Amino acid sequence: MNKQKRKTARFSSIGKPQPRIEGASKVTGKAVYAADKMIPGLIWGKALRSSYPHARILRIDTSRARSFPGVAAVISAKDIPDVLTGRRLRDMPILARDVVRFVGERIAVVAAEDPEVAEEAANLIEVEYEELPAVFDPVSAVSESAPLLHRNVDTYKGLPKSAAEHRNVHSHQGWTIGDMDRGFRDSDYIFENTFRTQHVHQGYLEPHAGLVAINEGGQVQVWVSNKVPYEVKQQLSETIGVSPEKIVINLSPIGGDFGGKGSQMDLPLCFYLARCTGRPVKMVMTYAEELMAANPRHPSVIIMKTGVKNDGTLMARQVKVYWNGGAYGAMKPIPSVSLPGVVRAAGCYRIPNVNIDSYAVYTNCIPCGHFRSPGHVQLAFAGESQMDIVAEALGIDPLQLRLRNGLRDGDLTPDHKSVAHVKCREVLEAVKRESGWSKSKKLANVGRGLAITHRNVGIGDANARLSLRADGTLSLLTTYTDTGTGSHTIFCQIVAEALGIPFEHVRLEVGSTDSFRSESGTGGSRVTHVMGHAALQAATKMKVVLQKQAAELFHCRPDEVTLEAGRLVSGVNPTKSLSLRQVAKAGAAQGRSLEVQSYFNATDVPAEGVFSALVAEVEVDVETGQVHLLKLTTAHDAGTILNPLGHQGQIEGGIVQGVGYALEEEMKVEEGRVMTLNLGEYKIPNIKDTARLKTVLVLDPVGPAPFRGKEIGESAICQVAPAIANAVYDAVGVRVLDLPITAEKICSGLQAQKANANPKSRV
Repeated sequence: MNKQKRKTARFSSIGKPQPRIEGASKVTGKAVYAADKMIPGLIWGKALRSSYPHARILRIDTSRARSFPGVAAVISAKDIPDVLTGRRLRDMPILARDVVRFVGERIAVVAAEDPEVAEEAANLIEVEYEELPAVFDPVSAVSESAPLLHRNVDTYKGLPKSAAEHRNVHSHQGWTIGDMDRGFRDSDYIFENTFRTQHVHQGYLEPHAGLVAINEGGQVQVWVSNKVPYEVKQQLSETIGVSPEKIVINLSPIGGDFGGKGSQMDLPLCFYLARCTGRPVKMVMTYAEELMAANPRHPSVIIMKTGVKNDGTLMARQVKVYWNGGAYGAMKPIPSVSLPGVVRAAGCYRIPNVNIDSYAVYTNCIPCGHFRSPGHVQLAFAGESQMDIVAEALGIDPLQLRLRNGLRDGDLTPDHKSVAHVKCREVLEAVKRESGWSKSKKLANVGRGLAITHRNVGIGDANARLSLRADGTLSLLTTYTDTGTGSHTIFCQIVAEALGIPFEHVRLEVGSTDSFRSESGTGGSRVTHVMGHAALQAATKMKVVLQKQAAELFHCRPDEVTLEAGRLVSGVNPTKSLSLRQVAKAGAAQGRSLEVQSYFNATDVPAEGVFSALVAEVEVDVETGQVHLLKLTTAHDAGTILNPLGHQGQIEGGIVQGVGYALEEEMKVEEGRVMTLNLGEYKIPNIKDTARLKTVLVLDPVGPAPFRGKEIGESAICQVAPAIANAVYDAVGVRVLDLPITAEKICSGLQAQKANANPKSRV
């Protein structure tokens, strides 16, 4: 159910629930994903991976694999340059050379005529190890007694300057506002809690896949499941030592991303195998490899200390976060090589004194990367859980505590940026009203929990090229991938709206990295913002070109020509009009290419944030500890909604992912080994795990995206886990501080209550 607070402005294309332009090709199987791409002479690669979390490599014997029938090549580290790779921090070898640092690290790779043959041959490679001490917990890893996992970390390219001072830390970020000592002195109560979150995989259906072919002239053609083509082109260039001008990334459809499809993964291995054999090479990860060696969400240890006055006024918050980054920091894309959401540790609240320390730590676990709202999801669980702890201790309604401390226009966030058009109160009031927050609960062991978060639209750059075709349709060229969000459809809606033409008259063309110089690519909730503005600018330019062309035919000035319902109309003689097909024909006769190009670069984060609140209602079975979701009510501060179908889809998708994060998803890791290596053991939510959802949209059309839109892709997930945790506590008095919230943990808490005759417990 979707309920809007008030109506939006009237548009011809914007605001309409247009179906996905790529939908038919996907559901009919015509879409060619990277794993589907086949070219003549193709052979397959498969990697041998480490079975130890930390060990020295003493010997690698590839002789049996090389002699296996059907094998075209076998490569180990000695056969390729000694190069470290990564998105920002270059700290990960292409193949392990002297030491392995996690279970699943690639040691050697085989190319064969058939993927099964390649896998069988890879298993014939013999590796002799000397096991080394390992560390798996980020707090333990920073102690002086922990084994040092990277001895030359200070030489790594891309290492943040503040990292080398801490043992096994590759990134340390800090933010401070106010005076922490004074803030705690002025507080009547101080609350300190430690929260832990788990490894979680993005859960996309399409695994990482890549294909590399080297032409006779040395040009490297690439097809890859990757959302940032220009970035992966640069990564690959630096890794293999080939000029970027000789590398072409051919964009492929993306079968799900959620932040996980930004690294080059097996592409360098495909290249070296292709160069060695003279044939195109494809590598596709199995789901066991995905869960063992991709780039999941970071587990965390969050120590949060908050000071408040008697009336609930927040005075100070101190946060220390230890991220379990795994064996390498190579998968993180931002310059700080950390998680951007950590800056939201103060929540949606005006706290005068804040100190945040964020440590990205090396351990002997799977290297971690980004996953929908990276860092923010973990910090929201801690911060919003603690807000309820504070509320109960002070005897204040949790919603009233949030209203009392909510951000207001002009307040500063911990990174000293001002917020504007703040809708904190509005979304809280909306979710209160629609959820029945103030109504009494009729059943025993039923509880309600609340959480609220905010974030901003992302920044970056984008290109667009718009051409008038001979048939009168407009073709928009982009190299932004659609990761399943419907962004390509929205680009076409923007062009149609700006030109006043039917949506069906706009076509989208996906180019390659030869199409433009560079751009940021998909990620960080920037797509509709930056690529949308590039498309809007191109449409505006095209309108001028069309008016000029038509004016020559009408024998009038360009400003006397209007574009109405897909036709160019003379303002001098309104009975005269031209179709776009006629204009295209006239341009072609004159040898003119009716084409424009635009570039948009957003360098500053807009002050307008997006506020989202959620109330979860749950019932807990006190005999089994099982949590049953009864109802979820969510409210979102939305700008102009460009495509309501896609907008609601993003909300629902984010909430379902949040339910998985809260209640069931966990990559179980024992001594560095991922034990849940298939989707039967790694549980993601299905339709029976969801609850009745009511969505309320608080419309405030002042957003930074085209037509005043705001981001939605990463806003919906953050509130779910804390809201459910708070609801569980409200239902049975068990406070879970360690995600996921399992039946076992609740049972343990209930048993502790009985043993201690204590009506409340924490687990």
